[in-house]
Amino acid sequence: MPIQHINLSKGASDYPEALSTYDGTAPLYRVVLWPHRSLPRRGFVIFIGLTCFMFSIPLLPLIGSGAVWVLLPFLVLTVTLLWVFIMRSYRSGQLVEELSLWPDHITLVRREPDGTQQEWATNPYWVEVVSHDKPVETYLTLRGGPREVELGAFLSPEERGALKDELEEKLRFLAVEPR
Repeated sequence: MPIQHINLSKGASDYPEALSTYDGTAPLYRVVLWPHRSLPRRGFVIFIGLTCFMFSIPLLPLIGSGAVWVLLPFLVLTVTLLWVFIMRSYRSGQLVEELSLWPDHITLVRREPDGTQQEWATNPYWVEVVSHDKPVETYLTLRGGPREVELGAFLSPEERGALKDELEEKLRFLAVEPR
């Protein structure tokens, strides 16, 4: 599942892989989001192997004739393109978003596959979780401070809806909690 809730209850220390930190204290709520990839690495190896095997079946009757040299470059090109595009998909799956919530601070850090980071921070009292119907169903944004940022655009509509409800509950809890 592309949503990981980091349990930091009962004064647990911050985990070392965190993208965001604030004031040296552990956040009250932290969630890490990433795109779902349905084909694991082992499945990729099996898929490429089966594809090569299936492409070799039509070539077997043609072994020894000149026709095999006509078809072979197209089959190799097909397998190579499959490899390249699946690897590109894996690279895009390295995108990570981390939302951290403290009583007086909220941060959203987005780490792109190329290693660059984008950060957004504001006071959670002013944050509003907004759901839009465009560009995708239940498109989530966080509005607060000077700008509006997207959240989990790569998640499924059901996951975005559940994340919206959970985040609104956490923000509501902070609004009524005495400081």
